[in-house]
Amino acid sequence: MSYGLDDKVVVVTGAGSGIGLAIARRFLEEGARVVGGDIDVAAFEALPGRGKAIGVKADLRADGANQMVDTAIKRFGSIDVLVCCAGISAPREGILKTTDADFLSTWDVNFMGIVRSCRAALPHMVKRGKGSIVSIASDFGRMPSPYYCDYCVSKAAVLNFMKSVSIEFGPLGIRANCVSPGATRTPMWDRPGGMIDVLCQMYGGMGREEAVEHFAKVDKKFALQRIGRPEEIAEVVLFLASDKASFVTGSDYWANGGSIPMF
Repeated sequence: MSYGLDDKVVVVTGAGSGIGLAIARRFLEEGARVVGGDIDVAAFEALPGRGKAIGVKADLRADGANQMVDTAIKRFGSIDVLVCCAGISAPREGILKTTDADFLSTWDVNFMGIVRSCRAALPHMVKRGKGSIVSIASDFGRMPSPYYCDYCVSKAAVLNFMKSVSIEFGPLGIRANCVSPGATRTPMWDRPGGMIDVLCQMYGGMGREEAVEHFAKVDKKFALQRIGRPEEIAEVVLFLASDKASFVTGSDYWANGGSIPMF
């Protein structure tokens, strides 16, 4: 399926790994010109970009959003799509043991990083009278967990903020949507102390792959009986970024394998 994204200018935050890297790869495969920003952009810069991929080492807690957008304007002259994917997450021991510093650190990246990115990109989109913004939220934005309380709060805020962006800037030709992944196998899952290690401990020392399968099939009873892959989230993002979704704004697309029961 072609999304008609050839030569579109796309800025992707969090493009250095996981879902962001998968999104950047797919845009490049579609012929888009991509500015990918992250703390570490080595993996992004290793993608086959045919001269259309520019990595920017950027920190959204500082001036990273402006750096990425300025690079897109200087190198390509415009910005058609902004994908906000940068995020951090860490398991907590419950609400009472989640500190102010935990909340503020997560908020600064997961929510304010998106606010700063939109502030940087929107004036350029407004001048052209068109643009698409897609932010990665989470099913945790609607289904909170006390063991990821700071993360859940930040993602709930993303859903609300993007709705506000869609209302204000829709009349100016700009669409704004969210994609809410469920459990997705990213480096945040596989890293030491990440979600898989947490599951192994929860399930009494179960092996890593067995723990992931048990989580999806037995514990959470996902409809598709597995967790997701970054490439599957990327396809939803590309659809929303493209003109094939020209009448879609203010929406949140769930890509979660049936991980939220529908009542």
